[in-house]
Amino acid sequence: MNAGTSLPAQGSDQLPPGIWKIVSVAAIGSFMAQLDATIVNVSLPDLVATLHAPFSLIQWVVSGYLLALALTLPLNGWLVSRLGGRAVYLWCFGAFTLTSGFCALAWSAPSLIAFRLLQGMAGGLLAPMAQMTVARVAGRQMPRVASAMTAPVLLAPLLGPVVAGAILSVASWRWIFLLNVPVGLAAFVLAVLFLPDDRAGARARPLDLTGLGLLGPALVLFLYGMDHIARPYGQATLSASLVLFVLYIRSARRKGDDALIDLRLLRAPAFSVSAIIMFLTNGVSFAGQMLLPVWLIHACGVSPERTGLLMAPLGLGMMCVYPLIGRLSDRFDARDLTGCGALLSLVGTLILAVLAYNGLNAALLSVALLLRGGGGGAVGIPAMSAGYASIARDDIPMATTALNIMQRIGGPTLTTVCATFLGWRLATTGPSHIPSEAFAEAFGVLALFHGVLLLTTRFINHSENNRETRQPST
Repeated sequence: MNAGTSLPAQGSDQLPPGIWKIVSVAAIGSFMAQLDATIVNVSLPDLVATLHAPFSLIQWVVSGYLLALALTLPLNGWLVSRLGGRAVYLWCFGAFTLTSGFCALAWSAPSLIAFRLLQGMAGGLLAPMAQMTVARVAGRQMPRVASAMTAPVLLAPLLGPVVAGAILSVASWRWIFLLNVPVGLAAFVLAVLFLPDDRAGARARPLDLTGLGLLGPALVLFLYGMDHIARPYGQATLSASLVLFVLYIRSARRKGDDALIDLRLLRAPAFSVSAIIMFLTNGVSFAGQMLLPVWLIHACGVSPERTGLLMAPLGLGMMCVYPLIGRLSDRFDARDLTGCGALLSLVGTLILAVLAYNGLNAALLSVALLLRGGGGGAVGIPAMSAGYASIARDDIPMATTALNIMQRIGGPTLTTVCATFLGWRLATTGPSHIPSEAFAEAFGVLALFHGVLLLTTRFINHSENNRETRQPST
């Protein structure tokens, strides 16, 4: 592994030919996978009634999909080395579309859950495959094109409930899944036409069955355990996942380059910092999205409908920043850009803590969410691009897997920490002080994580933004 090898140069400031076609096709896959993570939530009451199953079983239509997304994620690097990124993307896209049709034809709750598990296993590779494909062809222009790819992916979870509500108002829940079929078929054809063939020169790596048997279950158990950490079986599941993670690390260190994920990637400081930043960025984002509606609804007495409107500036801030990431990355290096974004997010979170203590002010809330959304949007892509810049082109599939795993576990980890702290403070604080103390302190904990994120961005190397000046190692 040549950790110091840069990605292939694409010219000083010119985008590779056909890059926007590739980005568009790649974004469709990520968008569909993320959309299906939330689009089913609204239909759960209908599923309970039509499939004659209890809610405790039906909720696995959602939970099973999310866990299956994590199960296949470690296979990304190995599959790319054996088949090529284009082939893997096409197979996953085809399987995702096919299983969507099977979900629409489900005749019982167990059959729907089984098809959703298969759909999640296919969808779990769509996002990292899209990210990897774009990283390979974009070169040093990754920040510019990644911003265009990421925006629709971030919108997908927000659009899911809206799209589902519109469908359910005129049709049955089966059309939620049938929607994927024509879109998937059209996108599949576009992928065949536009995605580059990248099989040449790739080393066919052996499948690390031991690593797969340890890392896949570890991710699933970790996500499940964090979601049920308040209960004894959740704590036991979490402990089991940590044991599996330790065993995987020991196994991967022995196998080196033949491991499912080569841990020697972490020897590149820029990549290690990038992985930590992706963990923290996803974590503070998910934790904030958990705390905000809980505070607004339960502490401020805001209706669920108005809560959605009050949270709109968060997405608006992201959408305002993402189109500018490319230009900003040309003018500022990754360290300064991510640091500025992390600082803005920290300020926005501190404003939320003040509001929680003193009472809701809609204008200040909008400012705080704009800062959080815009600041968060300025952190992830430059940090990810700096991480890719520090590794060899052949290591991109494995690096993509590692970064996506860090993202995947960051969300539930920090969300659980904040939720556990909030629950403890609500139980120990007097009723008259709940809004002013418990929620303010919970936002304070979230601000602490934002502070850690800000400090971590200072470890990004200034030179990582200037890849074109670096010489490949020999």
